[in-house]
Amino acid sequence: MIAVWAVVGIALSLLGQAFVHRATQPGDAGFLPESYDSAAALRIAREDFGIRPDADPLTVLVARADGAPLAAADERRIGEVADRLAHRRVVMPRKQDDPPLMQDHSQVPRIGAGATAPDRAFRLLPVELTGNPQDPGLQDTYRAFRDQAKSAFQEAGMRTGFTGGLATTVDSADAEETRSMVVGFVMTGLIVLLHVLVFRSLAAALLPLVTVSIVGGAAAGAVVGAALLTGIDLAPSTPGLINVVLIGIGIDYFLFLLFRFREQLRAHPGQSGREAAAEVAGRVGTAVTSAALTIVAAFATLGIASFGQFRVLGPAIAVAVLVMLLGSLTLMPALLAVTGRRMFWPSRSLRRAPRAGAAGRLGERISRRPAAWAVAAVVVLGALTAGAAGVRMDYGQGAAGGEPTAATRTAQEIARSMPAGASDPATVFVRARDGVPVTPERVAALAGALARVPGVGQVAPAVLSADRAAARIDLVLTAEPGGLEARDVVSGPVRAAVRAHVPAGTEAHVGGTAAVFADIAVAVSEDLKVIFPVAAVLIALILLVLLRSLLAPVVLMVAVGLGFTATLGAATLVFQHALGRPGVDFTLPLVLFLFVVALGTDYNILICDRIREEMERPGPARAAVGRAVRHTAPAITTAGLVLAASFGSLAVSPQPGLQQTGFATAVGILLSAFVLSVVLVPALAALMGRSLWWPVRPRTKAAREAELPRPERLPVG
Repeated sequence: MIAVWAVVGIALSLLGQAFVHRATQPGDAGFLPESYDSAAALRIAREDFGIRPDADPLTVLVARADGAPLAAADERRIGEVADRLAHRRVVMPRKQDDPPLMQDHSQVPRIGAGATAPDRAFRLLPVELTGNPQDPGLQDTYRAFRDQAKSAFQEAGMRTGFTGGLATTVDSADAEETRSMVVGFVMTGLIVLLHVLVFRSLAAALLPLVTVSIVGGAAAGAVVGAALLTGIDLAPSTPGLINVVLIGIGIDYFLFLLFRFREQLRAHPGQSGREAAAEVAGRVGTAVTSAALTIVAAFATLGIASFGQFRVLGPAIAVAVLVMLLGSLTLMPALLAVTGRRMFWPSRSLRRAPRAGAAGRLGERISRRPAAWAVAAVVVLGALTAGAAGVRMDYGQGAAGGEPTAATRTAQEIARSMPAGASDPATVFVRARDGVPVTPERVAALAGALARVPGVGQVAPAVLSADRAAARIDLVLTAEPGGLEARDVVSGPVRAAVRAHVPAGTEAHVGGTAAVFADIAVAVSEDLKVIFPVAAVLIALILLVLLRSLLAPVVLMVAVGLGFTATLGAATLVFQHALGRPGVDFTLPLVLFLFVVALGTDYNILICDRIREEMERPGPARAAVGRAVRHTAPAITTAGLVLAASFGSLAVSPQPGLQQTGFATAVGILLSAFVLSVVLVPALAALMGRSLWWPVRPRTKAAREAELPRPERLPVG
């Protein structure tokens, strides 16, 4: 089993690394259904103007090195240099550590004529490269073009600046490279340190990371392979989220097995490692399977979303979790069977009975005063939930709050002389439906109406398609294209003006960054109304089947519901109220619902499974709850710390959206582990006793034996 996983894991990992960027779709517009206005605009741009879906526009600012206004001779030199660059092939640099099947992004850039600032401080040149902006190969190609352009214009006495989508992506990646490396080392060190402190063993500290890396690589490769085979494009953020999820839940599942394995070896000194591993896998495997299926069910509900990015993300994570579940039920027990007691070397903890410790004292206190502990947990969660009052959704994609880079400084320089949206204009596409060619005169009234819309700084002359079947009108907004103000302008007065002045016999649609964000906001809002209840019902059904009870699933769903609202409240308090952000990222409620509810339910399933097991033994129900907390709390709290650290690594990202996701998810996981699963759920179980499992209450071993038919006595003689 270990050999099979080693071969398959390495093979699928290499597959995933080589083809991940071919399986991802750049941008957000392509994930919107055709019924949305910006998606229809994208279709016209592709069909009539030859704009590729993987086109990556950027803007090059060219100004005199001495800061003087541009003269006519300067304009001619800029045009000559731009023309030479537009005919020069940019060769993608190759590195020794590049994957062997890495796609070649060498290409000739498309460079437009551009526009000069009203004060003649600079000229803007629109440039287009093609490819996935997250692909390191394309990023290196952009860097090569940037160096060529800088050198060429410098020889002409000019300085340059670069901004726009691709430039911003590359600058952010460069700024984050060192940070990501440091965060990765810190997170790995924290995970190893936690394992060393808990198990006092190097093998128990390092083996989970190695195992999860192998299974995680196989899972990521399986997702990439499935995407390539089905022709479904992944979102650029999907691979990163999959890695974070798999590291967290994979180590969680290994921890659940390790704690129970150690307990089994302590209780049965003469038992072999293979026998103990088999017994532990059979017992913990049920809880792990149920926990994984809960996550799968929650994320699978995203498959019904209208927003394609969610519709792809959910099944992708579901597939990855299923692969991790398979590894948890096969590879991890195989490693335990092979290592046996050597797994905990050099610790001597297997030779002596464990002390009750903090978990034992906590379990005893909860079993003595469950009502007080339940009230205390509810008060904490309720106080955090109150922070969600007045929560607002921020659809600006985190435009504000990011760290300054060369691209953002160039954008700020442009904004001082031109409207803020000059580097990323909105676009109105007009297409004839009556067969009559589109002319500038035919769209003149529409262009005039758009020029009068508040928030529109400039309206460029109409550009006709080669067959004159369509026209495009670029709008330079006075607001930052990725911000809330631009979204409101495009979704409101701009689209109203288009509807009112669309030429007869034509159709017109509004596209561009602001329009895409506006439509995404609508799509996500509609999706949340469907996904939340469907996911909740699926999770409840899984809990019903697992726990064989009607009351226990209700208790758990109420608990995780409180955890969700408390986490959203904590995020609102920090980002909206304390840091003064416009609101919380619009995807945060969905992310929290899926991650906090689904992953947090893992811990609840583990504690409930152990409570039921302990209640099958003779004695009071409250004592059974105390024993369950004593044996399970260390595994849950350690796993919670590992998972919180995994998600918390996103909180140091320079992207505000990822900061919120990382912080809020880490808080939600900690609340699930330390408040819900270790305090609230056991306290409620102690209060309800064995009636928690109604209508199928757990019976003690003596009760089960009493129901067995007794053998007939034969007469003597």
